[in-house]
Amino acid sequence: MSQEATGKKRSALTLNTDGERHPVENSLAVTSITLGIVALVLGFIPATHFFGALAGVIGLPIALYSQLVSATTGERWLNVIGMVTSFVGAAFALSHGGFSL
Repeated sequence: MSQEATGKKRSALTLNTDGERHPVENSLAVTSITLGIVALVLGFIPATHFFGALAGVIGLPIALYSQLVSATTGERWLNVIGMVTSFVGAAFALSHGGFSL
C-alpha cells in the first residue's frame, strides 16, 4: 500500500480517494444527497408535499450535474444515492398533491 510506504495515514471517511482535493465536486455531491434525503423525508409526509416536490425538483438536476463532473468513486456513490432519493421523494410528494398549495 502506498500510504504505508510513505508514512501518511489516510482518513477512513473521505471523498478524495485519489489524493487530490476536489472542493467543488465534494460540495456538489454532499448537496445532492442532502437534497435527496430532504425530498424523500418531506415526500412521505402528506402535509409537506410542496416542499418535498421542490426539494426533489431542485435535487435531481444538481445530482445529475454533480455526476457529470465527479472525480472519484465516493462522489459518484453519493450522487447516485442523491439522484434516486430525489426522484423517489419527488414522486411521493407529487402523489400527495405536488406543487398545489
